[in-house]
Amino acid sequence: MVDDVSATLISLAEHLSRELYPEKRPGRADFDPSLGRDWGFDSLARAELLLRVSRSFGVDLPERLLSEAETLRDILDALPEVTRERPPAMAPPPVAAPKGVEPAPEEVPTLTEALDWHVDRHGGRDRLVIESDEGDEHLTYQGLAAGARRVAWGLRRSDVSPGDCVAIMLPTGQDFSQAFYGALYAGAVPVPIYPPARPAQIGEHLRRQAGILRNAGAVILIADDAAQPLARLLGMQVPSLRNVRTVAALAGADSGPLPKRTASDTALIQYTSGSTGDPKEVVLSHANLFANIRAMGAVIRPTASDVFVSWLPLYHDMGLIDAWLGSLHYGVPLIVMSPQRFLLRPEHWLWAIHRYRGTLAAAPNFAFELCLRKIDDEALNGLDLGSLRMLANGAASVSPMTIRRFTERFAPCGF
Repeated sequence: MVDDVSATLISLAEHLSRELYPEKRPGRADFDPSLGRDWGFDSLARAELLLRVSRSFGVDLPERLLSEAETLRDILDALPEVTRERPPAMAPPPVAAPKGVEPAPEEVPTLTEALDWHVDRHGGRDRLVIESDEGDEHLTYQGLAAGARRVAWGLRRSDVSPGDCVAIMLPTGQDFSQAFYGALYAGAVPVPIYPPARPAQIGEHLRRQAGILRNAGAVILIADDAAQPLARLLGMQVPSLRNVRTVAALAGADSGPLPKRTASDTALIQYTSGSTGDPKEVVLSHANLFANIRAMGAVIRPTASDVFVSWLPLYHDMGLIDAWLGSLHYGVPLIVMSPQRFLLRPEHWLWAIHRYRGTLAAAPNFAFELCLRKIDDEALNGLDLGSLRMLANGAASVSPMTIRRFTERFAPCGF
């Protein structure tokens, strides 16, 4: 049985390699060569390999494998511990809006004042639900604001001044949320940069990001524990950078009043992907962001009874501004999962919409293509998408054919 599993895993990797590199002469297939260096599998290819393994063995692989697996042996070792059957659909958790929730704060001038407005009126309501293999993690408006203020006081104690740039390199989760708003409460400017796809690549990844950190003049980088040993090396490449800290290390007790900001102050610096040249900064004020969010709101007409379900990365404008900041402004609970969770099994996104009775969602065109090509009919049994009232396709070229095919495929699921 073990030999059969091993042979199947090797065969899946070989088939994928031949599809990706048809001109390459096959080498000796084994379990220990690097998936990246030897097999040539980037993050999308790894996601495809893991998806094929899931289908072949009828298992639900943990999303951590997408970032942690460095060899086929890592995948093989994980197979005995994974779930052999897909979990049954769970009843929708209670995320419906409580009675008496007020409309969005249309006149507040800054992002922090918008959060404070919601804390004052319904602070105990879910702001964020993070879905993962380990279960759902809930963060209320009050919890977000309290954690962010602790980070803000830590930044102030680290001599971060109003207008300073604070780089944030964290995955989707509570730490990112509290670091982002912590920088805002401190009067600083958050600069989200994407985290490394795999922990083993963090050194190389930070060297690539040094240009962004230099350009922004970042004075501090908030990252997880894995980045701490590289702080001195990074400081040599980025003269302005004084420290690399975790959210836990920054969080502290109340140390006095926090600075006030205005609508014209910079709220965010976002960097382009760099696909056509060096990444370029886009400087956005609080007023810029609110103009965009409220323009979208005029069309979408979100209310506190909506539920937004997203896997979009939080360093990307659609994920950060449309989903994250837009849903906060309108008091819409945001159900969020990591991009890796979606790439590994695209049906996770659709089943989260089912579970939470999601009414709003958005993604680039390629995500709809993934749903069409990578989700088996079997994975749709019992799926109900009838709660959706708007699904946005944007942030990249939109294919009318993709929209037609997606609508036809998922119409039997209530879409």
